[in-house]
Amino acid sequence: MEHVFNQGKSSNVLLLLHGTGGNEKDLLPLAEMIDGEASVLSVRGNVSEQGMPRFFKRLREGVFDEEDLLFRTEELHQFIDWAATEYGFSRNEVIAVGYSNGANIAGSLLFHYEQPFKGAILFHPMVPRRGVSLPTMSNLPVFIGAGSNDPICAPEETKELDQLLSKEGAHVTVHWEQNGHQLTKQEVESARDWYQEKLKEN
Repeated sequence: MEHVFNQGKSSNVLLLLHGTGGNEKDLLPLAEMIDGEASVLSVRGNVSEQGMPRFFKRLREGVFDEEDLLFRTEELHQFIDWAATEYGFSRNEVIAVGYSNGANIAGSLLFHYEQPFKGAILFHPMVPRRGVSLPTMSNLPVFIGAGSNDPICAPEETKELDQLLSKEGAHVTVHWEQNGHQLTKQEVESARDWYQEKLKEN
């Protein structure tokens, strides 16, 4: 997978996962805001939708191609394993930071693998799948940034994801904004403060 890896000073590794139409460079400034000392693994999605990179196919807005979602989830999981060996970081120190489509693939990893991350920051995610048994997420710290007026990811979707993750033991914090599906500075600053408390390597 196309990617950027920047070695940091701490053991934490921020896995950056862009939104539809983004690339592996889009969220690098965001990583600097959250933790300038962490290593960064920023990945470009392997799917193209009318020339726009994505992490998995969709049938239409808000409706995922579940077969492709499962394939791409396994593909990304294997890539992270490869990158840990290639760049010499601990697989247990990876923290997902995803926006929109990137948050959805991160959520899918949480739904399909036991503790794939040390923690997760999900900006405007949807519920990746329904009607499946989820792995245990004991004490997993998860931050969800959401919009109370998000036209793509309705508040009910956010609340459902919170409930599903919390039921399996995750410690979920939800931060609400009123700027639709847009990722705001306030949202990132709230995620940064949460990260400093929950996941920062001192």
